[in-house]
Amino acid sequence: MIEYYEQLSQEEKEEITEVVQTLYRQTFLLERKFDKRSGRMQYTKEYRICSKHLEFLKYYFTIAGIQLKENVHMGVIYIQGEMLWGEKLPRLATIYLLVLKLIYDEQMQAVSSSSHVVTTLGAINQKAGEFRVLRGIPSPTEMRRTIALLKKYQIIEPLDILEELNEETRLVIYPCIHAVLMADDIRELLATFSEEEQNGDETAVQSAIEDMSE
Repeated sequence: MIEYYEQLSQEEKEEITEVVQTLYRQTFLLERKFDKRSGRMQYTKEYRICSKHLEFLKYYFTIAGIQLKENVHMGVIYIQGEMLWGEKLPRLATIYLLVLKLIYDEQMQAVSSSSHVVTTLGAINQKAGEFRVLRGIPSPTEMRRTIALLKKYQIIEPLDILEELNEETRLVIYPCIHAVLMADDIRELLATFSEEEQNGDETAVQSAIEDMSE
């Protein structure tokens, strides 16, 4: 594997370095992301580079006790392992993440030909309201922070300007949502949040979803 790396051009080595740094920072690489200028999904350079050098990168991450996985069907390459320390999610971000997973699954069942789903902020808040996990509509500032955090991990992509945030704000849900939440007990977790809401206890689900990496 060292010989493989040494035979690469300087440009290719720099591309691999950028991909490794991106994976450590964002956990996921998407094959396609929404491009606002063209108004459609576009293939990403990072995914192409990682796919080209996949076997070398798998070996590289294995040394650090990290698994590099590719899901061709979803168009996602991601890292996973106990050595990763992800960012602890605030309560609202965790709730939105669970709700986004439900919305994604529901829409994918109806339109299975697409790898991504478009929803609205209003639909997310409405779904969260159905599970009684919110104390009311979050403040615009809190929602912006939450959307920015989920965008950072490539879970969602806002299609509208966040400064003009409202119930009609559109969001693309990327297939990374599958790699974050593989379990089928999303509704049970939301029910736990609902119990917290009623009891005023915010500690019951902390061990359920600790960070974005697991």
